[in-house]
Amino acid sequence: MSKYRFLLINAFSLAPGSDFAMRSYTGPKETQLYNYEDLKPFLTDIDWDLHPGAPTTHGNFPVTTKEAFMSVGNNRLPLVREACASGKYNAIVLLGGGDPGYMESREISRQYRIPVTSSAHAQMHIAGLLGNKFSIVDISESHNMQMYHLVVQYRMTERCASIRNVNFPLPTPNHPNDRPIQVERDRAVQSGTSDMLEAAVKESITAIEEDGADTIVLGCSAAFWLQPLLQKRLLEIGWDVPVLEGARAAIEVAKMLVDLGVDASGLAFPGERPAKWRRRKIF
Repeated sequence: MSKYRFLLINAFSLAPGSDFAMRSYTGPKETQLYNYEDLKPFLTDIDWDLHPGAPTTHGNFPVTTKEAFMSVGNNRLPLVREACASGKYNAIVLLGGGDPGYMESREISRQYRIPVTSSAHAQMHIAGLLGNKFSIVDISESHNMQMYHLVVQYRMTERCASIRNVNFPLPTPNHPNDRPIQVERDRAVQSGTSDMLEAAVKESITAIEEDGADTIVLGCSAAFWLQPLLQKRLLEIGWDVPVLEGARAAIEVAKMLVDLGVDASGLAFPGERPAKWRRRKIF
């Protein structure tokens, strides 16, 4: 048995027949992971299960707004509690960009001494190990603002140089899928280029040259496929900067926490009646 027993939880699942599905929500666990072939080497030493994600209640389409992020975050908290209580896992990895439900999941898992990791949080902290400032290359205006919120919440405002927008929004009923990300991905994988990849290259270069970034972070899980292609293109141009991707970062941070034998601080995530309590919290 592997010393790593992880549950990976997708951010959400859409009902059958959705016009806006961007991945499989049923079938073998490998087919339900974005970019499985890229993730496969990072999963070889892990006994892992995958939850497809709780069914959405905001609508039968991907997450684009803060309202939707709150909805899907709340929906996966019972999954985290159930996984922790099962005794089957020693870490939980929350997949998806925007980290919905992450802080609340840590509060739940702290009661079981089980670490929980997520994409944006893991990337930002790894970026801090690699350089001085990172920029987030992200997909759309509304998603940008969720990432902006996370930068502030995670106290990364001194480390984040900028958020750069490639403007390839996720599809919703109000807006036809006129810039389908999955088409851009397939085109880039087959030919080495696509409009979305070119936009990511352009914004990454601008982040480096104008914003002072020395590390690039990818914001949305629908864009994590960019990592190897964007890394290659930047190196060919001469920019020797790391490009991080959320799922791998979250998996590797989970391994590290298991190896260290730690989860979250009991002061940052106290129980209902902690043995010790502080009279004052300062900033």
